[in-house]
Amino acid sequence: MNQYREAELKHGRVAMAACLGWYITAAGVHPAFNSSLSSDPLEAAKQLPLVGWLQFVLGCGAIEWLSEQIKSRPGYKPGDVLGAAYWVDDSDEGWVDYQNKEINNGRLAMVAFMGIFVQDLYFGNYGDQIFR
Repeated sequence: MNQYREAELKHGRVAMAACLGWYITAAGVHPAFNSSLSSDPLEAAKQLPLVGWLQFVLGCGAIEWLSEQIKSRPGYKPGDVLGAAYWVDDSDEGWVDYQNKEINNGRLAMVAFMGIFVQDLYFGNYGDQIFR
């Protein structure tokens, strides 16, 4: 069960970051490449040079390697990459509430990102389409 909880937390965190990154890209903010990439995140992914993809893959691989090293330490709890369980135990009501919020927001972000992705893929709409 711990492995499923770990996967759920990791996918939720990645989905929350993906939603944020999608809207930052759709707003036209590109910190690298002198903002020469498209504002459409799918088009920007196609325009990204091979070196950019290599950096992305190596960065994700380094984070995965580091998290596997952290999981091997004694007393590890699923999803506790930064070691918060050492300072706060599960008897603290505020901490348990925070953990539940993180899981629920991660679940919402996973569903939301699929909707955002499908909207762009099938209809070509990206970014904030509510006010257009």
